[in-house]
Amino acid sequence: MKAIIDKRKCTVCGVCADACPIGAIELKEAGIDISDDCTLCGICADTCESGALSLPGVGTGSAEDIDKYSGVWVYAEWREGQIHRVSHELLSAGRVLAEKRGVELSAVLLGSCIDGAIPPELIAYGADTVYVVDRPELAHFTDEVYAGALTELIRQKRPEILLAGATSIGRSFIPRVAASLRTGLTADCTELDISDEGLLLQTRPAFGGNIMATIICPNRRPQMATVRPKVMKPERLCDRQGRVEAVELPDECFAGRVEVLEIVPEEDKTARLAEADVIVTGGRGLGKAANFAILEQLAKLVNGAVGASRGAVEEGWIAPSHQVGQTGRTVAPTLYMAVGVAGAIQHLVGMQGSQVIVAVNRDPEAPIFDVATYGVVADLFEFIPKFAERIRRERGETGEIGEKDLGCGCRLG
Repeated sequence: MKAIIDKRKCTVCGVCADACPIGAIELKEAGIDISDDCTLCGICADTCESGALSLPGVGTGSAEDIDKYSGVWVYAEWREGQIHRVSHELLSAGRVLAEKRGVELSAVLLGSCIDGAIPPELIAYGADTVYVVDRPELAHFTDEVYAGALTELIRQKRPEILLAGATSIGRSFIPRVAASLRTGLTADCTELDISDEGLLLQTRPAFGGNIMATIICPNRRPQMATVRPKVMKPERLCDRQGRVEAVELPDECFAGRVEVLEIVPEEDKTARLAEADVIVTGGRGLGKAANFAILEQLAKLVNGAVGASRGAVEEGWIAPSHQVGQTGRTVAPTLYMAVGVAGAIQHLVGMQGSQVIVAVNRDPEAPIFDVATYGVVADLFEFIPKFAERIRRERGETGEIGEKDLGCGCRLG
């Protein structure tokens, strides 16, 4: 689908082409042409003074009986016996939304042999009710089975809002749930609120982070959104009281065509960006893949993780699991070191919530310095090895950091 042109009204003035943020409109002798890249943002229609552009009737079908839906839900992601941090963040944010709506906040816990200490933990972060679905089929995550269970639970209980983390699991199966329920889903939100009309305002970066789009779902329920980890602050209240409800669902909800044979733990712990308190990120300034060894050594020294800019990932220097930014991971560690990173807006969106940002770049005009707490204008190949050596010396550790340690041909001067 794309914007509709009324050629009788079009004056080929070119205003719409200039306004289109993704360059989907082209001026031609016979008129304007809109490519399939059109995202139906509506900017062209708003700027067309002759009224020659309009949008197709997207999402204007018959409204559901929305009065039958009530409550805010948070999908509580459970991995290896622990609740993912983003679930705590969403419960605290959901608590605010639920109070604005005057409804209950509930957490949904799917798994097998669930530890009895987990529901009280969810209550402490804001849940009034915890729905527990404990089945052997949920022991290992698969899209089909988890989506089937959550979809059936939503059909039974009818929440008006459902929130989930924009993690690898949330991004994988929550869209399937939305499609099954024929409702809308906004991915990678960074802000949530309730409108005067009681609708969920779902805000996320759009067009490469150049604008913030606020999206609503007025005609279908539940209103669904996935939220980036570490953009909201969790708040634990130990004296909260709530209830736990074990839910039985029909067997057909757990039928799946995929069988998990083995779980292979991730060996590269430096890619675990979401849990890291310290992240050392490299950009194109590193020059080549081998030079990421400098950052890996530093990250291990400070028990941190290795991140990367989109440019470094696109060059093939490091795996996409390390990418920080608009199209990668959103992180907010205690310490974020940006080494050889220019600081494009798409990267800043993913890391500017960090408590302390240290930028190392030999270009004093690099945009990364605009958000940095501390800036180091230096050659990274000289600064990083010496910085690592200083850390070791302060700890009383012996051994020099040179070519053998770094594997990149770098030596201390």
